[in-house]
Amino acid sequence: MSDIDRLIERIIDRSSSLDRGSLIEAGMIERATIAPLATETSVVRAVDSIIGLGPLQGFTDDPMVTDILVNGPSEVWIERSGELERTDVVFRSDDDVVAMVRRVVSRIGLRIDRSSPAVDARLPDGSRLHAVIPPAAVDGPIVAIRRFNNAVRDVDDLVRSKSVGEDGGEILKSLVLDRTNLLIAGATGSGKTTLLNVLCSEIPSGDRIITIEDAAELALPGHVVRLEAHPPNAEGAGEITIRSLLRHALRLRPDRLVVGEVRGTEALDMIQALNTGHAGSMSTVHANGPREALDRIAAMAAMAPERVPPETLVGQVRSAIGAIVLVTRVGGTRGVRSIHIVEEDDLNEVYRC
Repeated sequence: MSDIDRLIERIIDRSSSLDRGSLIEAGMIERATIAPLATETSVVRAVDSIIGLGPLQGFTDDPMVTDILVNGPSEVWIERSGELERTDVVFRSDDDVVAMVRRVVSRIGLRIDRSSPAVDARLPDGSRLHAVIPPAAVDGPIVAIRRFNNAVRDVDDLVRSKSVGEDGGEILKSLVLDRTNLLIAGATGSGKTTLLNVLCSEIPSGDRIITIEDAAELALPGHVVRLEAHPPNAEGAGEITIRSLLRHALRLRPDRLVVGEVRGTEALDMIQALNTGHAGSMSTVHANGPREALDRIAAMAAMAPERVPPETLVGQVRSAIGAIVLVTRVGGTRGVRSIHIVEEDDLNEVYRC
């Protein structure tokens, strides 16, 4: 057993708190006798191996890192400032990667093992972790961590970062203040959640906002109630779906509903809610264009157990959604590509980058 391994054992034995600062302080004291040659950096890494993300923890301190991607123990990539780069970080084995994931998800009542080889979890800092391990992952454990970027706080920040033009920024502000129901569309990693967070920051402080998310990423000011879905536990019980949360939210007196992402039958509940009030609500959807976004919402709503004629759904979707904001990613740059007003039989493009 190495000095660092002995130091880890001593920290665990002597510390009653799992607070990172307290554990680091305990480690600094113990290293004098257990591992006198260990540096302060080694102590921090030892603590991170107990409660944090192990060798990945350092990337969480870099605000420019938006994604951490682990393709097995010896291949770790990050996206920094919009560019993918391979790092020199390695884990000792597949088991170390799996142990790191288990350590993180076990604190929130989730598990990952051969019988349940995939997990989706929210980390304490709001980042989202998704992991797949063998036998589902053929070449070893795979981990993807999407970090929430709060560097852009409002529409003016978007304009300054050239993610949208000044005229587009003014249109976005007007849509929010006019209580237009907004749908943000785009591909994976195009910046939908970041834009949703930014637009919500423009909501007047007197409005009561209820957010419904798979993983609570939104950090909004004002009068906000946050609801988060939850997968079933190891016994297959305790699942909380986005659809059930939407129904609960309607009984909590919302002025505006904010659904992090529509990806299933909850689309039916959302469009019905928007057609019966709650003006100024917002959501996101995976789609490559504004028409595709409307079609996808209608298709997901059609999968609900309640059978609604397709032509009725199409009409309900168009009356529920007032505008679509399309976001795209070109290279490492994310931004607003276009804004479309939803009319009865057409889409009116009012902004294009």
